[in-house]
Amino acid sequence: MGESSGSGSVSVSVDVERISFGGREHQVRTRCGSLSVAVYGDEEKPPLITYPDIALNHMSCFQGLFFCPEAASLLLHNFCIYHINPQGHELGAAPIPSDVSVPSVDDLADQVVDVLDFFGLGSVMCLGVTAGAYVLTLFATKYRERVLGLMLVSPLCRAPSWSEWLYNKVLLNLLYYYGTRGLVKECLLQRYFSKEVCGSGQYPESDIVQACRSLLDERQGENIWRFLHSINERHDLTELLTKLHCRTLIFVGENSEFHEDAIHMTTKMDQRYCALVEVTYGSIPCHLSIIFEHTWNKTVLRIASRYNFRFRVVAPLSPRSSRLPC
Repeated sequence: MGESSGSGSVSVSVDVERISFGGREHQVRTRCGSLSVAVYGDEEKPPLITYPDIALNHMSCFQGLFFCPEAASLLLHNFCIYHINPQGHELGAAPIPSDVSVPSVDDLADQVVDVLDFFGLGSVMCLGVTAGAYVLTLFATKYRERVLGLMLVSPLCRAPSWSEWLYNKVLLNLLYYYGTRGLVKECLLQRYFSKEVCGSGQYPESDIVQACRSLLDERQGENIWRFLHSINERHDLTELLTKLHCRTLIFVGENSEFHEDAIHMTTKMDQRYCALVEVTYGSIPCHLSIIFEHTWNKTVLRIASRYNFRFRVVAPLSPRSSRLPC
């Protein structure tokens, strides 16, 4: 952490991934290799499973929750959070050997049930972002009895279009030869954040984008290549969505590149169980900090009777206090 002062003000830069929030790291052996799972909270409380987007791990993707006092307090007092990191995305991960086969998206979904079985979990709530949202949605369609509800941020649900497939192929080649430098890094940042957050001639680049830019330098390009390759070969979930009856809340930015998939997903699911929240502007952390305002009374509390568990709100959420600056 660095600190500088001038003109009576102090600015502090934070290395997000090296902050300890008291989580416990577990290496879980699955049918397709070992996964790093970070557990936060009391394991007697209802479980919440998270899965991040490509090239992110649980800290770099979900830091918005931990830096928002109300949301973090709400989570940790009422859930035990199980953060699944895609293989090779955890801090300090070594490159995955090239002779290890690349998992399919079905393999990734099956890994989630392996994690649940490892911890002895029954039915869970799920929170996923983009590629992670796809994996958890696929998991929910394959193991419907294991999912109580889905909270999805900018989700994918269809097979990639030709343009997306070709775009990802270019990224895969760049990742293979150059890692997460240069153009690859800029493409990933544009995937995660809105134009206002990324900065332009009119807007300066936000601190969180600068932090994420630094974190991407530490990623192993080979490991990101594997996850992106799996997602680029994903199949369409449209027909399976019609049979998915767990309560689902979808968040997406109005101008997001994932907006069309979110709308498609909402229209294909049973309207009794699915709701869509469109955000005027924002980034991944902004989406996540808003989730609990909209879901707490309507969706999340429905699991209380399943666990015979009483929830309590430690700090009341307000529209202003729960949002992060972005």
